[in-house]
Amino acid sequence: MHSGIFRVVRGVLGSLSMALVALALLSGGATAQNGTKDGNTIAGEKYIPTTWVDPDGCEHWVMDDGAEGYMDNKLTRDGKPICHTINTCAVMNTDQLFATDRASINAKGRKRLADFFRKAGAFSYGINGHTDSRASDEYNMRLSQRRAQAVARIALSVGANVASVRGYGEREPRASNATAAGMQQNRRVEIMCYR
Repeated sequence: MHSGIFRVVRGVLGSLSMALVALALLSGGATAQNGTKDGNTIAGEKYIPTTWVDPDGCEHWVMDDGAEGYMDNKLTRDGKPICHTINTCAVMNTDQLFATDRASINAKGRKRLADFFRKAGAFSYGINGHTDSRASDEYNMRLSQRRAQAVARIALSVGANVASVRGYGEREPRASNATAAGMQQNRRVEIMCYR
């Protein structure tokens, strides 16, 4: 007898919860349709699909609305991936671009980079920041990322397509960090050209 009562109560509660969910969805839909919520206007965003180039140079279609997105291979008509050749088209010594322990670029460095991005003629760019080993790994990762972002902002300001911005800190040295000359080579921003 008790099991029968429990089934009835469970059925009533299930129906009630479904009704509440439906009511919430309907009222939410009305809010979205009316464009108001509590008397305030809700501004929508327009999401435009874009192309993303991965580190190996292959293109993907990308749509990301911040909550849910997708990415799919960009293919030719005969089903082959569209990939670009990659080369390191510029290595900028950060001593020429940044003051020590800084991520801001002086006017001369900004002009030089803007000219480079206007003339390089690549489809897209990958920008990688590096440091020497004179601070903690965590600090150097943040510094290299900020430096790469500073270069990327200049690229974007002249209309260049930036595919990636990465900071590697001290993890990919070009030379030994045991000498001043080696550390100078390691403080760099590498620009990858996807052609």
